[in-house]
Amino acid sequence: MNAEVKKHFHSLRSRIHDFERIAMEQDKESDKQALLDQVEGHRKQMLSNQTAWRKANLASKLSVDKMEKQALLNGSDGAARQRKMTKEGLARNAGDITENLMSISRMMAQQVQQSEDTVTTLATSSRTVQETNEEFKAMTGTIQLGRKLITKYNRRELTDKLLIFLALALFFATVLYILKKRLFPFL
Repeated sequence: MNAEVKKHFHSLRSRIHDFERIAMEQDKESDKQALLDQVEGHRKQMLSNQTAWRKANLASKLSVDKMEKQALLNGSDGAARQRKMTKEGLARNAGDITENLMSISRMMAQQVQQSEDTVTTLATSSRTVQETNEEFKAMTGTIQLGRKLITKYNRRELTDKLLIFLALALFFATVLYILKKRLFPFL
């Protein structure tokens, strides 16, 4: 592997590791498992790309070695030119393969970045849902307290009406008693 490809694969490994760490920090088990599944998929794809790159690199080296052997056995100038052209073609092919693999690696890096963004959004949403849940619990307590107070108020109102009715009845009874004694003293 050349240095650029090694650097790129190392970068991918560290991003996948960061993604895995973020997944492990999730509160919900279902979110954690979904993210860990994505991490495993990215890891498998990266290993597959590494293997494909190594195989392509090895195949091009073997092909170059084989052509060099044939050129040495033939020993002619035309073969040397052909070998040089073949080496250049193989080098170009190897470069194309490397470029394709780098493109795939860049796409994987973009996918990992999108997954990290998704995890961040998911964590923010999870936090918001938890805060909303806490507010809902607080509101539920307030509503229950309000319900108790309204029930108590209704009982007090009923008690007050009863006391007013009894007071009025006592007042009228007293007024009738006084009128009876004043107007009809003989009864």
